[in-house]
Parts: sequence; structure tokens; C-alpha cells
Amino acid sequence: MMKQFLRVLALIVFIVSMASVLSTSYAQDNVLNVYNWDDYIDDSTIPEFEEKFGVKVHYDVYDSNETLLAKLQAGATGFDVIFPSDYMIKIMVQLDLLEPLNKSKIPNIKNVDPLFLDQPFDPGNQYSLPYTWGTAGIGYLADQITESVDSWSVMFDPKYSGRIVMLDDVREALGAALKYLGYSLNSTNPDELQQAKELLIRQKPLVKAYASAQAEYMLLSGDAWLIHNWSGDVHRATLENSNITYVVPKEGSSKFIDNCAIPKTAQNKELAHAFINFLLEPEVDARIHNHIRYMSPNTAALPYLDEALRNTMQKMSPEIAAKLEYIEDLGQATRLWDKIWTEIKAQ
Repeated sequence: MMKQFLRVLALIVFIVSMASVLSTSYAQDNVLNVYNWDDYIDDSTIPEFEEKFGVKVHYDVYDSNETLLAKLQAGATGFDVIFPSDYMIKIMVQLDLLEPLNKSKIPNIKNVDPLFLDQPFDPGNQYSLPYTWGTAGIGYLADQITESVDSWSVMFDPKYSGRIVMLDDVREALGAALKYLGYSLNSTNPDELQQAKELLIRQKPLVKAYASAQAEYMLLSGDAWLIHNWSGDVHRATLENSNITYVVPKEGSSKFIDNCAIPKTAQNKELAHAFINFLLEPEVDARIHNHIRYMSPNTAALPYLDEALRNTMQKMSPEIAAKLEYIEDLGQATRLWDKIWTEIKAQ
């Protein structure tokens, strides 16, 4: 009798343990972990993907490429799809952090404008596909700033003390100073970097805040009149206040492509490919970009973009476009940049 009881008990334990294993496997197969920039998707895309594929999406946000890199280097394994910028793709490839894409599982690659493919940071798009693109520049309140705003000089003007916000981003802030001085925003020249450092130190008493996340809300509230920010963030704010204007300074600025990629440690690579392909559906892509107000690299999505966004994509002058630069990996000079940024922030 006791032996029969023990056999039944063992069978129950086995069934429970197998159910647990199957449940865990099922959960992994049906959960996608997405790590993206703040406010970088619309409200409908995630629920639509979940319903279409019968899965659950866990969605989290970060505020800089460096934050994303630090998470991956620390051994984080909870991300299936990430959205690094151009230069960070190159760094992550060198560090062996990205999974090569199986493009046979992403047929919607056909919708991407070839101008955004095969870039120097990822030749042949082995590890990434473009999600969106944009620039950094100046957003300002036209009812408060009545002078012509076409240069970085306005961000260093003492009469706007306490009304200026700069990006809390070493590559963008120091890069803006370098462009204003006539240098490349990827400079590794110590003398040029020293000049940019001194300029930002002189500017610091004028700066209300260094902010990379939601700086546009300071513009909307009137707490700031001038913000150094990315194009889409400012264009979103213009929908709420028509006095807000965005300009790329005549000295030039940064341009970027933010990309879909899959970490090597991703737990659900099959579903990650399906998600990337879904994002490249023309109407999905247009809906996302109509919300985030950045530029779309998806030619098939153009008919679905609203007119204002299409006009924004077409109005940059060739002269200014020629002065835009991608942020590049600085190699060993990164330490010097970080040292300078620490010294600026410590003032």
C-alpha cells in the first residue's frame, strides 16, 4: 500500500515539475522584451502586435545610448529588441553584443529607403535595420525670441540667462559647441576640445537645466525659451503650441539613425525578428512616426504620413544638410571627452 502511495506521489511530483517546465518554456516563447527610447512608439502598435501574434510585450525605456550599453555590458539578458543609434551599433558589434539578423525573417526590409541602408556603422545591415532618423537642433518660443534664430550663438547669449536648456548628453552638448566653433562634432583634437570646454563653462551660468528626457515640456510650460533637443521631440511640442519652432543651426549639427537590433543574449530571437518585421509594415511605421514626429526611412510608409510631417522631411536646405554629421565612435578619445564633460558639469 505504501509503495503504491509513493509511486502515485512520485507521478504527481513529475507531472507538476513538467508542467512548470512547459509553462516556463511557453512563457518565454510568448513574451517579448522591448527596450526603447522614451516616447518612441505610439499607443496602438504594441497592443496590435500582442493581439496579432498572441503574445505579451514587456516594454521599458532608456534615456541614452550609454545607458543601454552599460546594461548590456553588465550582463543584462532581459532584452529581445533594442534601438541603438548609429555609432552605438558599431561599438556593440565590436563588443560582440549583437545577434546577426536573419533577413529572410524580415521581408519588409523591402520597404526601407536604400539611402538608409548599408551605412558605415553597419555595412550590409548585418546587425541592424533603420527605425527612424532625425537631427539635433534648437527648439524655441517664437513669441519670446523675436530675433532670427539660425545659429548656435543664441544658446550662448547672456540675455536669455535662465531660459536655456542643453541636452544632458556629452556627444550632443560638446558636439554643438564644436560645430559653433567651426569644428567637427567628432573632433579628437585636444586644442579644439579645450576651446569647446571653455565655451560650455562660460555658458553654464546661463543654463537652466541639462535634460535629455522630455525637455520639450519645459518649452511648453514657458520655463525655457530655448532648448537644445532632438527634432522629433520639438516637432511633437509644436502640435500643442504653434509658437514653438525648430531649426538646425547654420553651423551644422548631428544627424542620426536609430535602429532595430537584437542583443546576442536575447531570449526570444524568433519573436524579435517578427516584431522588427511588424514595425516595418507601412501603416504601422507611419502611425509610429505620425506620433513621435521623427523622420521615417520607410518609403512605403510615405503615403500614410500626415502632410505636416512629409513637409518637414522635405524642407531642409542642401547647404545645412551638408553640414550634418553622424556621431562616430571616438575610440581612445572617449576618455578625454568624458573627462571634459565631468569638468563642465562640476563647475
